[in-house]
Amino acid sequence: MKLTDLRGILQYIPQFREKTFIIAVDGAVVTSESFGNILTDIAVLRSLNIRVVLAHGASAQIKGLAAEQGVTASNLDGAGVTDEATLKLALTAANRLTHELLEGLAANDLRAACTNAIIAHPLGILHGVDHLMTGKVERVDVEMCQKLLDNGIIPILPPLGFDGDGKTYRVNSDAVALAAAEALKAVKLMFITTHDGIQVGERVIRQMPIADLESVLTLQKNEINPETYSKAVYAAAACKAGIPRVHVINGAVEEGLLAEVFTNEGVGTLIYGNEFQQVRRAMKKDIRAILNLTKSSVATEELVKRTRSGIEKHLADYHIFEIDKNPVGCVALHVYPEQQKGELACLYVSPAHENQGIGRKLVQYVENRAKEMGLADLFALSTQAFTYFQSKAGFVEGTAEDLPPARKEKYEQSGRNSKVLVKKLR
Repeated sequence: MKLTDLRGILQYIPQFREKTFIIAVDGAVVTSESFGNILTDIAVLRSLNIRVVLAHGASAQIKGLAAEQGVTASNLDGAGVTDEATLKLALTAANRLTHELLEGLAANDLRAACTNAIIAHPLGILHGVDHLMTGKVERVDVEMCQKLLDNGIIPILPPLGFDGDGKTYRVNSDAVALAAAEALKAVKLMFITTHDGIQVGERVIRQMPIADLESVLTLQKNEINPETYSKAVYAAAACKAGIPRVHVINGAVEEGLLAEVFTNEGVGTLIYGNEFQQVRRAMKKDIRAILNLTKSSVATEELVKRTRSGIEKHLADYHIFEIDKNPVGCVALHVYPEQQKGELACLYVSPAHENQGIGRKLVQYVENRAKEMGLADLFALSTQAFTYFQSKAGFVEGTAEDLPPARKEKYEQSGRNSKVLVKKLR
């Protein structure tokens, strides 16, 4: 993302100002070379009056300390039993990482404080096994966190919980992040990892609604990369708990945190619990978005080139598909009333939103409008996507003779030799 392109950022600022983001950082990311870039991104978020809470893991550091000290410890990866040896390593690792976070935030002129805001109790005996010092998050001290946030201070939540007797428990950092997001009514929960996102088989999920993720967790559990499985589970739980958006990104991607927040495409995995989407008529302010959306397909000659003035002249024909008020697709319906025909044109969906049924929704929208207008036929011209119109939208191949005279003349003059696709509406 080009930070100089402020237009992309400005459209998001009103909806995020004074809202809370929970940013959960894996321990391996905190000690990586790229972590300085993440801190800079966090400083940008704070400069935009976005409230930030930081949670961090420590598994990588616990494993390193165990090897360094020759300690045989259980629960090195954060799951299972936490004995005394492991808890001791966890305390050392968590304190070191918290200190590094405080140092890094101070270097970016950000105020922060380590908290004991996670109240926990023992996980207890599961399947006959006592999990000893492994804890479960009971609640979050919301008052403490809110007071810090109100004073411009970033609360830091280590993977440790505390009970009323002063005992310390090792808790899962993903669970801490989820509990904080739910308690503080965060609008985003962001997991920063060493992976590009939630991976299923060879594919990294880019965007997925909660219902589809739950299906993946049920039917394809064994295909999920074990190192991103926990993120998938907690992402699903977060959306069910009312967190609108959960992101999983690779901390090594430069400016990845900002790109995930301030662009439609993002850089990692987005899981969403609700989705405000609609097809609406394009407005003058959308002309730039239409040109930007379609420029790659124009370059490959999949779509015919359109000018700003040309779109503005026929603006009433254009429609936008938007998600959370961001244009991700477009289509046009050009009407030839004398022949009772309509042309479905300029159909395009952003690559980041492909395979989500948006194209079919746009086609259906145009069909419904054409029927409402009493049109008898709908046609489309395509050089590369004709199989889509035939297999997904019910069009059949026609000829130039199926075109209205005025459109046929333009067709012959263009030299594009597009296939003519036709669909009867009556």
